[in-house]
Amino acid sequence: MLFALASSYRRQLRRAFAVTSFLVLIFAAPPIIGARANRSVRAAHAIVVAESPEAAAAGVEILKAGGNAIDAAAAASLATGVTHPASCGIGGGGFMLVYLARTGKIYALDYRERAPLKASATMYLRDGKPDERLARDGALAIAVPGEIAGLDAALTRFGTMKFQQVAAPAVRLARGGFPLGAHLAAEIGRIAPHIASDPGLASTFLKPGGVAPKPGDLIFEKNLADTLVGLGDNPVEKFYHGALAAQIASFIDAHGGIVSTADLAAYQPVWREPLHRAYLGDEVYVMPPPSSGGVLLEMLGMLEPGHLAGLGVNTPPYLARLIEVMREGFVDRDQYADPAFINVPLETLLSPRHIDEARDRALHHAPPAPTPAVAHDHGTANLAVVDSAGNVVVLTTTINTIFGSKLMDPKTGVIFNNEMDDFAVAPGVPNAFRLQGVATNEIAPGKRPLSSMTPTIVVRKGKPIMAVGGSGGPTIITGVLQVMLDVIDFHLGPRAAVDEPRIHEQAAPPTVIVEATMPSATRSALEKMGYALRVVPILGAVGAITIAPGSLRAAGDPRKGGMAAGY
Repeated sequence: MLFALASSYRRQLRRAFAVTSFLVLIFAAPPIIGARANRSVRAAHAIVVAESPEAAAAGVEILKAGGNAIDAAAAASLATGVTHPASCGIGGGGFMLVYLARTGKIYALDYRERAPLKASATMYLRDGKPDERLARDGALAIAVPGEIAGLDAALTRFGTMKFQQVAAPAVRLARGGFPLGAHLAAEIGRIAPHIASDPGLASTFLKPGGVAPKPGDLIFEKNLADTLVGLGDNPVEKFYHGALAAQIASFIDAHGGIVSTADLAAYQPVWREPLHRAYLGDEVYVMPPPSSGGVLLEMLGMLEPGHLAGLGVNTPPYLARLIEVMREGFVDRDQYADPAFINVPLETLLSPRHIDEARDRALHHAPPAPTPAVAHDHGTANLAVVDSAGNVVVLTTTINTIFGSKLMDPKTGVIFNNEMDDFAVAPGVPNAFRLQGVATNEIAPGKRPLSSMTPTIVVRKGKPIMAVGGSGGPTIITGVLQVMLDVIDFHLGPRAAVDEPRIHEQAAPPTVIVEATMPSATRSALEKMGYALRVVPILGAVGAITIAPGSLRAAGDPRKGGMAAGY
């Protein structure tokens, strides 16, 4: 009895201060018309899945030119930054998982943005009160970008091509123009007043008079093309030192930010040991902190002995089990942070005893009362590549919310992140995604903020069988979980798994988010169980590849116009 009371108290206390975020991706526009034929692809040799057709094509172009999966992933990432500039770009950062066939090992690369050296835990306090808007919009929200350093580190260690070779498709798209996709058009239309207030963004993404462009209109990013070309084949030296670094720092300083040339010069990506655990005989590899990959592993551990296949895909009993497991996973998320600053108790969190205790709480927990929710959109993009040699890359990249800090340097074409909003501005103060501040994730100079980005590789008998990742804030974790379960437990192909309606629960606020495509009878059954539901059009975006000898299958997510390509 005392243990039960203690567990209840611990759960309530964590919910009160949990580092959580509340995100619902609502896209006003439908998926790209006519895209369905290329959303799902089978290939015998190599394959790419990305969140725009141009990015997928860029990856395949590099593969056909003799590049490997690392080269293709870098090319697709740069092309995504051009074609999905509201989500990611060289003004942001990300995570990368790499399976190298010749070593049979998986490597984890962290090129997450870092807090500037002048940053402090009180930097957003005004008159003694936190002003979270300063961490969301404007130059004070900018963290030190890691994208170029990360891509260069991957290419230097495992790639076969020079930077300009992999940047060529992105340069061509930025200089020659690309047709505006429905997803980006909707995002531009949604925040057109913000875009209009910034000269760089306005001149690139709005028509004369501040009118938002329509799907199919050509978008040009010629200054960004010049910047990519100017990086040459030594992009770290050019971006983080010298004239370009001075220009970036000068622009940020002129707009009230604190990222300096010293910050840029000090930036380094980090190679980390991936986390992994067994699930139904397979081995699941994820990014370690400051990623939330460990939360995904906890959820899988809680579900492993549950014989999910007998419950049926998206049946009410199955979804109820997922809801409780998701909740328990997110309760533990507040213990994740930058391991250079916080001792994340991974051995405890991923231990059989802790997972057994979390499973027991999940199976005997009564749903709490509903809490109002607010919907927000989110940046971030994910892609995955498998090449003919068997190398695999899953890469997730971001500038955080839509168009990041809402600032573009017109001279360089770089759109800067607002990653400082992923830190805890102050204890209990929610960020743009209802992420409430806790001490583990408070701001400190040089610290990396906690992230929901969860690139994942599943291995069977030493060989990858699945590559999966997503975008959409905390819905990345639950989206990747559901697609994985659909493939592994229910034996669905990647197309069917990605298309299945999804749910999301994250402990605080205690509301279950359900996609509108979930059958009404299923939603009614969940409500009768006592769950408070919020129905939304779309939850996140997940891309997946399944890998078998001589057979590669990939599915892009129509929720964001995702595409696959291969040969």
